[in-house]
Amino acid sequence: MPGRDNSSRFRSVLPFEAAPAAVRDLRRVVRGQLDCWGLPAVADEAELVASELAANVIKHVGRGAAATLVLEVSGDRLRIELHDKSFHVPVLRSAACDDECGRGLHLLAGMAVDWGTLLTATGKAVWCELSAAPAPHCRKVRRAESVLAEYRRDAGVQPLLGSLADRVLEESATGLIADLLHWVAARGGDPDGLLDRAQMHYEYEAEACPGRVTGAA
Repeated sequence: MPGRDNSSRFRSVLPFEAAPAAVRDLRRVVRGQLDCWGLPAVADEAELVASELAANVIKHVGRGAAATLVLEVSGDRLRIELHDKSFHVPVLRSAACDDECGRGLHLLAGMAVDWGTLLTATGKAVWCELSAAPAPHCRKVRRAESVLAEYRRDAGVQPLLGSLADRVLEESATGLIADLLHWVAARGGDPDGLLDRAQMHYEYEAEACPGRVTGAA
């Protein structure tokens, strides 16, 4: 289970061993730390980033490898760093539909305000910065746009400009939702139940954030 360094209210150091069970614990600790800092709105993105970075360590460095996640708040940004003992620096490349590698970095790059890698005395660190400004609906829209952009790349759809862009983007979003329903059904799940739960989540969050921007693309 990850440990926690509470020596600073705005910096937390979380050492862990790269294994699926530890990653689940890491997500929980990340959310708890952000709640303590009064930043629950950025917790979903931070959990996702931490999971992707930790999964990369498991895949490319090795299960059980020693790693450390560092959370640090500076101004209106949350910086997340994942340190491991490998000197291999990941490179962002175009990811084809059947590729198993590289998607985590594309997701990270799509959500982050900024991101990068750096070599350390004992290995490397992959870092990213998320906006900690209190605008959860904007972050949700950015996250959806990142996933939708990746979906469109997989489908080989070129970016569109002009008056047709919004309509085509909505059609792509419809296709993505349909694919998710196929994914649920293929695993014995209930597509209708998934739609109902998603609608409930949306309505709850819309009520909790009445000043949100509607119709954002």
